[in-house]
Amino acid sequence: MIIFRYLTREILLTMAAVAGVLLLVIMGSRFIRYFGNAAEGEIPVTILGTLMLHHLPGFLELILPLAFFLGILLAYGQLYLNSEITVLVACGTSPNRLLQVSMVPATLVAVLVALCSLWLTPAGALQTEVMLEEQRSQLDFSALAPGRFQDFGSGRTAYTEGMNDDQSRMQGVFISERQRRGDGTPESVVTRAESGYQTVDPDTGSRFLVLADGQRYSVEPGRHQAERLIFDTYAVRLSQAAQGDDLDSPEYATTAALLMDDSSAAQAQLQWRLGMPLMVFILTLMAMPLSRVNPRQGRFAKLLPAMFLHIAYLSLLLAALDAIGRGSLPAIIGMWPIHAAFLALGVMMTLQAQRRGIGG
Repeated sequence: MIIFRYLTREILLTMAAVAGVLLLVIMGSRFIRYFGNAAEGEIPVTILGTLMLHHLPGFLELILPLAFFLGILLAYGQLYLNSEITVLVACGTSPNRLLQVSMVPATLVAVLVALCSLWLTPAGALQTEVMLEEQRSQLDFSALAPGRFQDFGSGRTAYTEGMNDDQSRMQGVFISERQRRGDGTPESVVTRAESGYQTVDPDTGSRFLVLADGQRYSVEPGRHQAERLIFDTYAVRLSQAAQGDDLDSPEYATTAALLMDDSSAAQAQLQWRLGMPLMVFILTLMAMPLSRVNPRQGRFAKLLPAMFLHIAYLSLLLAALDAIGRGSLPAIIGMWPIHAAFLALGVMMTLQAQRRGIGG
């Protein structure tokens, strides 16, 4: 029991350190990307924290298997350098016993990965897409930067000179739009107003920008005339109520829904989600013989080949995910041959190590 707690603690502590570094790097990269979008006015700064929180399960789903794999390599590598594994084997701890001890924390990590892949990751991805879709379909004052021309899609460019203190009303509004008349003739519309505010129709859910004290010019290409409209109040519809038609991708579907869906894309997502926890056990099996190092080599001697092995494993799974989704790889075959091949490789490496008397 003492040996079990000692080895488990060494593995989990090393894994936590590796996972923390990897998570910091990946989340930092994604945060910089979103921060750049916020600086460009595409999304408001206020939702950055929520977006990162929704991405966290997806990051952990990929990071935890790799972190546990490296955790075993580094923890056991240090134990080999200190001759602790040699002492354990000499005292009667068999290679199979070391493998059994390693499988206990592997089970814990696999449960966490399964929780992310089967539930939290698709739920977080759905919420992220809903939030980004809302920002793409509406002109949000929190995303407007005064003094800059900003494109908000649908051929619309907006500019405002400034905002009031509570960010609820714009001053000096300029909007340029490309529209079509009822007969299909294209036209360019420029609207200027002294002020404007945003409102939502409670009946339809459509979002409007209400402008006050301004002028609206409409020009048809090829004509030397323009229509001018002077108004006290004018409402511009910014977006209709969200339809949610683009949220039916299997990536956002629940695992229960994927089980009932026979399409290739759904089966690809299902096999990916089921394969991630399985990947933890297979990597554990391969990490045991790879962790054995010579004191003259150092604990990082086999880190590079181990990384190549993990990259190859994950790359093949991603390639199979794409192939199944496109229908070029039968779903009945799917990703299982890849898992089986690396499982066989792990068993072969373990048996070879035991024949040499390595102790796992």
